[in-house]
Amino acid sequence: MDTMIYTALSRQSGLKSELDIIANNLANASTTGFRAESLVFSEYVSQQSRTRDSVSMTDIGARIIDSSQGALRQTGGTLDIAIEGEGYFQLAGAEGVLLTRAGSFASNENGELVSLEGRQVLDEGGAPIFIPPNARDISVASDGTLSADGAPLSVVGVVAPINATAMARVGATAFAPNGPVEIVEGATLHQGFLETSNVNPLEEVARMIEVQRRYESVKSFADREHDRIKSVIDTLGR
Repeated sequence: MDTMIYTALSRQSGLKSELDIIANNLANASTTGFRAESLVFSEYVSQQSRTRDSVSMTDIGARIIDSSQGALRQTGGTLDIAIEGEGYFQLAGAEGVLLTRAGSFASNENGELVSLEGRQVLDEGGAPIFIPPNARDISVASDGTLSADGAPLSVVGVVAPINATAMARVGATAFAPNGPVEIVEGATLHQGFLETSNVNPLEEVARMIEVQRRYESVKSFADREHDRIKSVIDTLGR
């Protein structure tokens, strides 16, 4: 097959991956704590030589998580917590520590603060947070200090990965950091609020239309190149 066909196919594969990302963003435009994702493409050159042709193909360089702030929606829930600023809550799971911006929490039968999926919410030191079963007044200060009936219990951990590009999505709203994390200074926590998705549906629809047009353009090129090769083969075979 001609190298131009390989090049076109690599581009189509990349555009399809980008369409999948956009579709997932749109599907989660109303998901609490969801962070939009995008792709960064790079060029892969198979060889460089003055005497031989090189082959240049499209490659996915990185997946980028949009860190822009989502709007805060007031819920009034005692254990609903939103982060204003950088950072993520820490969750314990079978996969290890996970990060999330979805702060809809609850207290399970063991008194542990957990996410909607049942994962333990961790404090600054990476330990589970316990709430006394007989506590009447639960409060969360702006610095993350969680108190029960006026007595401080723990500090809700807010961390960020040192290498943000290494993060991998786990489900809709959680991420595996795939590397060390550090405590975030300056983040503000809001009790009784949740952060909405930071997806901009209008921008995503515009991106989808643009990517679809590029995909169709590459397909048209590949079809013409296929017809050209077929025509050459037919001519030589006569």
